[in-house]
Amino acid sequence: MLSQIVSGGQTGADRAALDVAIKFNIPHGGWITKGRRTEDGTLPGVYQLQEMTTSDYPSRTRQNIIGSQGTAIISRGPLRGGSKLTWSFARVKGKPVSHIDLLDNDIFESAIILQSFILENQIKTLNVAGPRASHDPGIYFDVKSILEAVLYLDYLESDKETKFSPLFPKTTDTFCYGGTIDGAARLICHHLPLRAKSVVARLPDDEIGDLYFAWMDALRTCLGLEEDREGLVSGLAKKAVQGNVFTVEDAIMEILKSVKKQLTATCRLRIVQ
Repeated sequence: MLSQIVSGGQTGADRAALDVAIKFNIPHGGWITKGRRTEDGTLPGVYQLQEMTTSDYPSRTRQNIIGSQGTAIISRGPLRGGSKLTWSFARVKGKPVSHIDLLDNDIFESAIILQSFILENQIKTLNVAGPRASHDPGIYFDVKSILEAVLYLDYLESDKETKFSPLFPKTTDTFCYGGTIDGAARLICHHLPLRAKSVVARLPDDEIGDLYFAWMDALRTCLGLEEDREGLVSGLAKKAVQGNVFTVEDAIMEILKSVKKQLTATCRLRIVQ
């Protein structure tokens, strides 16, 4: 559905949008003020935002609106501060803009509203805005959940659910894998049938989300991630970028990316031989 997600890189709503893009291999970008300043310090290099020649936040906001096809502002209650300015700039520029108020809509309802906004305006590059973490400590997780729900809705409306769902073996056993991403990935590769290995190896990187939604529940059970028996989730959370919320679902995506990498390398090796 989306070909790019952009934001201003600030903590809270901005950062959540970028993290979803990185998680699902969706290209991300946007403009950030001179010095890559955010309220928790310099924006880490993992975020591929372009640095402006000015430290003026309104200029950054305006540039992100101009460089996208539509803007979604997600907040709790009436717009204020930078979010209100974002709305005004978008209206002046004649760009599609949607304000989703989390006091009036839950996560799933918000996802439906956002999906409809994207489809109705044929948005490929989406600018996401909202309050920073200091103004709303819960906004990061909410925006992240909404965007992931939008991607899940897109997956359900495609024909990919039947393509991927039978590929993972049905088992009630809990895998013992040593508490590492690569260890979990090796075990999964071992249990996959040959057909599944071939499909995953040839899967484009930007379609990893389809595998994620199809296998999530099975992997959560097989790897015992709900109880985090081997400390994988807590270990990854310590390595996460400051201020981010790391979840069981994030761990599953990291494991799947490792599975994809291992199987792609194996298939290439066989072709060379």
